[in-house]
Amino acid sequence: MRLLLDQGLPRSTGVHFRPAAIEAIHVGDIGLANATDGRILEYAREHGLIVVTLDEDFHARLALTGAATPSVIRVHIEGLRAEGLAALLLPVLQSCAEDLRQGTLISITEAGIRIRRLPLLR
Repeated sequence: MRLLLDQGLPRSTGVHFRPAAIEAIHVGDIGLANATDGRILEYAREHGLIVVTLDEDFHARLALTGAATPSVIRVHIEGLRAEGLAALLLPVLQSCAEDLRQGTLISITEAGIRIRRLPLLR
């Protein structure tokens, strides 16, 4: 599984995924720190990455365009450090692996997770 971490998420998060064989790339490490949401989604789609973000615009953009990929995980919990973010995401990634491969929007809040399969518009 391969993740693309959006701006606002700790760059060092990827280190905590290595034992689980999950690759995490930060937008800042590939020259996309100032890229538009559309460009980030396009990059993720081209490279088979799952976007992880704090930004609600990614879900809205995919919903409005009717796109089937890429999968996006929106974390509604701010202020997480790298280790805490990885600990939050790891069980979600493991339990939702098949959904994420097929195209899914996932929202994570302190109360739980919500999963919606893509495309939202048919």
